[in-house]
Amino acid sequence: MDRPHIIFNKNTGKYICFLKIMEKDSTQTLTIMSADRLLGPYTMITTKYRPLNMSAGDFDLAVARDGKAYYYFERVHSELICADLTADYTGVTGYYSTHFPNLYPPYVREAPAYFTRKNLHYLVTSGTTSYNPNPSEVACSRTFHGPFEILGNPHVNDPTNTSFCSQVSSIFKHPKKKDLYIALADRWITDEEGMVTYDILSDAYDRYFNPDRQDEPVTFTASTFNVNENTHKADYVWLPFRFDGKMAYLDWKDEWRIEDYD
Repeated sequence: MDRPHIIFNKNTGKYICFLKIMEKDSTQTLTIMSADRLLGPYTMITTKYRPLNMSAGDFDLAVARDGKAYYYFERVHSELICADLTADYTGVTGYYSTHFPNLYPPYVREAPAYFTRKNLHYLVTSGTTSYNPNPSEVACSRTFHGPFEILGNPHVNDPTNTSFCSQVSSIFKHPKKKDLYIALADRWITDEEGMVTYDILSDAYDRYFNPDRQDEPVTFTASTFNVNENTHKADYVWLPFRFDGKMAYLDWKDEWRIEDYD
């Protein structure tokens, strides 16, 4: 189980929680729960849910000012989906749009993190390289369903090309600051010296998944995926966004203070 997300439905008064579940056969499904209070107790509504009959990977949830809700998720190893949620937020209506189609990893976009600023809808996404970090990508749109304009990598002066050795998973505006948006990123691999570099990893993924590659096929090993990494040591990276026009940038800061922002 990973990536729990909770949204509040002001019409029903319910808190709705989505959980991503990795099944034993490697398909990815949703469990959906509801509660009268944020801290629960939660009641199970749906298990093994396949939205739109798709294998649904990393995701984010967004609620519009009018109360309508949207579900952004990775259609595993394919594309990103934006699906309308039902009025009670416990399923999808069937209406959806597709974005960032790519044929195979590492180019498929996953880990969508949504935020809105100045009437623009933003998505920050990651490539697909298991626990290993890779370059992030910022895109924005005038509507929830796009089309999204790809703006580029937000991580400034990142020599490793790994999003500062992290994967952005959530973005939120500080409720008491004028324009402070904060990115929360997972750092799955804490031993940077033992991390597979993105150049090596992206080539290995391309050789494995690309049917047109004519060179020697690659065999993935435990070390390739860093599956022996002690992920219970995983920690987080918190960074403030800097905006230049539409573009959202993340500069590395060894430390920073919320009090220093207006």
